[in-house]
Amino acid sequence: MRSSRQPKVILFTGASCPWCTAAKQYLRQKRIRFQEIDATRDPRAQREMKRRHIRGVPVLLIGNQAIVGFDKAKIDRLLGLK
Repeated sequence: MRSSRQPKVILFTGASCPWCTAAKQYLRQKRIRFQEIDATRDPRAQREMKRRHIRGVPVLLIGNQAIVGFDKAKIDRLLGLK
């Protein structure tokens, strides 16, 4: 169950990325609010990913923590899900 104080969640995606689609579906299934940013079209997102030395999508930013790829266990841990 999600706590009432959910950290900010940003999902950097790419248009033809199947793992990005899976991550979005998972977050929706868990009723997690998130902001989606298409990193292939947003220069600010590209700069942020470059600053963090990240080259691929999906990337989830949960608070200050970055998850590269679709890793349910890490997502659940950082969001306090069971």
